[in-house]
Amino acid sequence: MEKKPLSGIKVIELGQIAAGPFTGMLLADLGADVVKVERPDGGDGMRQWPPIIKNENDDVYSGNFASLNRNKRSITIDLKNEVQLNILKELCSQVDVLIENYRPGVLERLGLGYKEVKHVNPKIVYCSISGYGQRGPYAKKGAFDVTVQAISGLMSVTGEEDGPPVKSGVPIGDFACGLYAAYTITTALLRAKRDGVGAHIDSSMLGSLLGISALQTSEYYGTGESPKRLGSAHPRNAPYQGFRAKDKPFVIAAGNDKLWRDVCLITGLPELIDDERFKTQQLRAKNQKELSKILQAQFSTQNAIDWIQLFDEKGVPCAPINNFHQILNDEHVNDMGIIHTQTLPNGENEKAIGFPIMMTDYEFEIYRNPPRLGEHNQEILQEWLNSNSE
Repeated sequence: MEKKPLSGIKVIELGQIAAGPFTGMLLADLGADVVKVERPDGGDGMRQWPPIIKNENDDVYSGNFASLNRNKRSITIDLKNEVQLNILKELCSQVDVLIENYRPGVLERLGLGYKEVKHVNPKIVYCSISGYGQRGPYAKKGAFDVTVQAISGLMSVTGEEDGPPVKSGVPIGDFACGLYAAYTITTALLRAKRDGVGAHIDSSMLGSLLGISALQTSEYYGTGESPKRLGSAHPRNAPYQGFRAKDKPFVIAAGNDKLWRDVCLITGLPELIDDERFKTQQLRAKNQKELSKILQAQFSTQNAIDWIQLFDEKGVPCAPINNFHQILNDEHVNDMGIIHTQTLPNGENEKAIGFPIMMTDYEFEIYRNPPRLGEHNQEILQEWLNSNSE
């Protein structure tokens, strides 16, 4: 295997469903040896999530699970079995990173908390992923993506102004948390290499969503008022939203005065350039409802593709509102080279979005297909512990 940026880094992943496995996959994609530890009776719950891909012999495998668990190996450990628990503890003494997303306190009761693992492995980078963090009144509160989207304020600014709050269609709480976790893990690994000191990382979904809500939190701190839902519109820019063309919707984002002038000329409304209601970005944002009505009347006269062509010619940011069929079959996405094919354990092939960031002297590949449950039990024991025991 070609040497990758994180080659030689050993990772134990004690995670299931989304945030923990996503963190592990990001490290695995960059070359870390990630061993996923699963319970023997079914493993990670996402193994049962659709789409269920079946081969001609009715051997099934979850496409959802595959999307978060490529480039890993899988072993099974029964945490209620003392012998197996001790094997896991021994494995933890050999690794650089441990990722876990149990509720706070669970692993401590098993003797696998940070303090216990650090005692035998001082350089360990131990990353705890949870809904609300390791301390505070919500620490042991159960969490899924939708509940953290709700409590974090994200849902309060998502949806139409006169409609109810809605969640993001992508589980952004899980994945933002995983991104923060993987980034911080790599930082802690650098420090451990330099200073010989590991770290306990507390990566919470709540903290991550607040972290990426910087514009909204700054608006609250600056004005004392909570931001509102605006649909596809923007509180400080206009026109910066979705509009309905003759056939279907599309989006434009005229985020400065030059782009605004271009919009006026393209839409045949040059008189709006000097309209006192819309002369500055601040005024356009303040009066965007009036502006939207004026522009919408024009946009209804032509198809979306015609408007997009006109705006593209002038460099005005614009886009169709795609579904996933449309974007995944778009020639630009194809040219990006981020769509890969992986082979599932049942022999079926499935397309997947690979590691989407480009870097010189590194080319992403799926070098390990998603594993069967416990597929690497003996392999890991032999490699990491020099043991062939059952």
